[in-house]
Amino acid sequence: MINKKLNLNPKIFDKDVEQVPTRFGYGEALVELGKTNPNVVVLTGDLSASTRVDAFGKAFPDRFIECGIAEQNMMGIAAGLALSGKIPFVGSYAVFVPGRCWDQLRVSVCYSNANVKVAGAHAGISVGPDGATHQALEDIASVRAIPNLTIIAPCDSIETKKATIAAANIKGPVYFRFTREKTPVITTNDTPFKIGQAEILNEGKDAAIIACGPLVYQSLIAADILAHEGVKVRVINNHTIKPLDEKTIIAAAKETGAIVTVEEHQITGGLRGAIAECVTANYPVPMEAVGMPNSFGESGQPEELLEKYGMTVKEIVRAVKRVIKRKKSK
Repeated sequence: MINKKLNLNPKIFDKDVEQVPTRFGYGEALVELGKTNPNVVVLTGDLSASTRVDAFGKAFPDRFIECGIAEQNMMGIAAGLALSGKIPFVGSYAVFVPGRCWDQLRVSVCYSNANVKVAGAHAGISVGPDGATHQALEDIASVRAIPNLTIIAPCDSIETKKATIAAANIKGPVYFRFTREKTPVITTNDTPFKIGQAEILNEGKDAAIIACGPLVYQSLIAADILAHEGVKVRVINNHTIKPLDEKTIIAAAKETGAIVTVEEHQITGGLRGAIAECVTANYPVPMEAVGMPNSFGESGQPEELLEKYGMTVKEIVRAVKRVIKRKKSK
């Protein structure tokens, strides 16, 4: 049963549900921040249109820095700006940021606890035709162990906008990841969002699906299908991977006894890793994972790749049934 208290999009299950790329919310938020906070500065690595920061550049050219294809330098510049009192937002494809500048993110930004906000766009397998080299599927895992860094994977464009604005209002480094393709809008302007607080979108006690990013939508569709079969599944939008909302995760383990993680990322080290670490340390239960199965991607249409690598609604349904079977056999 959908949690009505969250004021979700009433058209979630409609075929004509609105679809918008999550990165659009990032661009919209930056323009709003630029109007209200003179310390907000935006940097890009020759990808202003793709990362949706071009509107900020037009509105505030004196606070917009085109760094060119030099991501490591860009991160160093951002660190310097942050330590000078500015709030720099750094954006590029996730394979480049944090991919090519992991060292600068670790040392120049996080070691100094510099107030830099990092946006990794075009993440996941759904980048599609760009192929394996441009499909960031390891980014969360690669940065999750770095101290001081907050990590957010918003579920839709509205939540992305809220996350971007919220990030500007907290001190310290933040990493967001966005996908490229249009994805269903799940939330509304009235849906609550707080960094570090997961939201229960659908009630249920037979199993829990814990998801992040646009695949939260597929998780809700899977839960709806299962509900028609008499299986009640809790769906949790775990947008903040770090710091993890351990209270909500532990409660899900205790109250459902079975967990499925869903993410457009390698199943090693990302959301699944964070949830498994929490659950095994506090209340071990059977777990299944839907995500990239220890493989590089390839060129293809987004829907074809999601199908091939098992990140579809039917695979989520199968994973839930498997984990419930394991729960019952304990």
